[in-house]
Amino acid sequence: MRLVLLGAPGAGKGTQAKLLAEKFRVPHISTGDMFRAAASADTPIGREAQTFMQAGALVPDNVVVGLVKERLVQEDAKNGFLLDGFPRTVIQANALEEMLRASGQKLDSVVNIDVSEQELIARLSSRRTCRKCGAIYNLIFETQKPKKEGVCDRCGGELYQRSDERPDVIGERLRVYTTNTAPLVDYYRRKGLLKQVVASNSMTPKDVFAAVLTALGA
Repeated sequence: MRLVLLGAPGAGKGTQAKLLAEKFRVPHISTGDMFRAAASADTPIGREAQTFMQAGALVPDNVVVGLVKERLVQEDAKNGFLLDGFPRTVIQANALEEMLRASGQKLDSVVNIDVSEQELIARLSSRRTCRKCGAIYNLIFETQKPKKEGVCDRCGGELYQRSDERPDVIGERLRVYTTNTAPLVDYYRRKGLLKQVVASNSMTPKDVFAAVLTALGA
């Protein structure tokens, strides 16, 4: 299974990607995680990506495409993968298609998780991340709150609000998404690959996962 997961920042792509990767036994490839890891390691590509991510802007196509191309040729991705955070532009989508065609592969489906802008802003501004292990919590969902305020349930690390999840940056991230990434929905719809899933804050991650599986016919 070769899947792409689309959705605005805060739509819950990361959670659904992990569930889908387990279901279909394919690697979850998150460009955001890859860039944050590179930034933590203080690599040149990590420093370059961090500059754009902290401002809520998209990392340049050539940087992202190069990173994904290196990842998709690894052994664990040869029989399938789930892409989360890529492609984000039509240019990147074309590059992905060329990458796959070169190895005799093609996408099976593209899932778009659709959440209203008001709910996205509420979700993003309520997220907290562990400085130590990277675990993510959300203060508006009872099942995703930490047991102790400001402390990670898993490792006891400090929880903080990422710089790109501050209210002043969220608006810019959503604007960038609407301008650059939303056209991908039409792009993949025209190709007959799009599966649309409407989600809301009243739905649990399991509810959304069930809706995604139904859309995929799985």
